[in-house]
Amino acid sequence: MTGRLRGPAAPLPRSPNGTVVTVGSFDGVHLGHQAVLHEIAERAGAAGRASVLVTFEPHPLEVVNPQAAPPLLTTGAERREVLAQTPLDVAYFLRFDRGVAAMTPEEFVRGVLLERCGMRELVIGHDHGFGRGRSGDVDTLRHLGAIHGFDVDVVPPVDFGDQHVSSSRVRRAVGGGDLTNAARMLGRPYTVSGLVGHGEHRGRLIGVPTINLVDVPPQKLLPPDGVYAVRVEWRGGRAGGMMNQGPKPTFADGRRSLEAHLFEFHGDLYGEWVRIEWVERLRDVERFASVAQLQEQLDRDRVQALAVLAGSRSDPNRVTHA
Repeated sequence: MTGRLRGPAAPLPRSPNGTVVTVGSFDGVHLGHQAVLHEIAERAGAAGRASVLVTFEPHPLEVVNPQAAPPLLTTGAERREVLAQTPLDVAYFLRFDRGVAAMTPEEFVRGVLLERCGMRELVIGHDHGFGRGRSGDVDTLRHLGAIHGFDVDVVPPVDFGDQHVSSSRVRRAVGGGDLTNAARMLGRPYTVSGLVGHGEHRGRLIGVPTINLVDVPPQKLLPPDGVYAVRVEWRGGRAGGMMNQGPKPTFADGRRSLEAHLFEFHGDLYGEWVRIEWVERLRDVERFASVAQLQEQLDRDRVQALAVLAGSRSDPNRVTHA
C-alpha cells in the first residue's frame, strides 16, 4: 500500500502547498478512474502536494433516487482495498446524505474541496458532474477556480474497443457474464469480498467442504448464477477452487448463496475476510435426483475447474491484480 486511506472522521493532512483533488463515486475503480488517480498523483508529486480523492458513501443515487441506484461493482470495503493499491495519498469517504445532495456546486467546492481538503488543483474525468442535480460541469468549475484560485483540468477518457470505459459498461459486462472483458476494463479480475460464516455444512457431509460468504451487501453486483472456477485469497493464503453461486435445488434450498470449495486446503477460515475471484463459469445450477448424482457431477466440476485454473495461469493475456 503506497497511499494513506482515511475515513470521513479522520482529519485530512494539511500540506503546506495544498492538495491536488479529484471527486467522484469511483465505483469499480476501473481503468478510466485509475487514469485520473495517476494523473493527480503525478501532479501532486511534482508540486510537493498531497493527492486526494473525495468519494461518496453510499452511492449518491441511493439517497436522491433509490430506485435508479445501480448495483455496485465495489462495496465500500472493496473500494478501499483497490484504492490502497494506487499511488493515491488520501481517500476521503464523504457521507452522502440529503444535506450533501442539496449543496450547490459553489457550496460543495468551498465547504468540502477548499476548506476541508485544502485544494489547489482539481482534476476530473471527462464526464464529471457534481452539486445539486449534477448542475456543476467543467465550465462551472473553471469559473469557480478563477474566483477562488484553483486550477481545473480534465483527464480524457480511456477507451476499450470503440467505446469509453465506464462503470455502466463494466456493469453490463458483469451482469451479462462477460467476465473477461469486465476484467480488461477494470484492470484486474472481478471479485467479491466478505466474511466466512457458517452454512448448513452439507458440503462437508458429502465430502466437499465449502466456505460460505455470509455478509455480501445486497447492492453488490454478481454475475449470472452458476458453478464457477474461482480463486480465493485471505490473509496469508490463496487457493483455487470451485464455487456454487445461487440456490441449492438438490436440497430444496432456494436461497442464493456463495459457497466455494477450496482445492488442497484443509484449514478453518471461519471469521476470516476473503476475496473470491470469478475465473470461468462451468455450468448452470442444476437439480439432481440424488445426492450421489450431485457428488458425481461435483467430481466432474473439480476436474474441469482444475483445468481452467491451470490454463488461466499460463495465459499471457490474463489480467492480474493491479
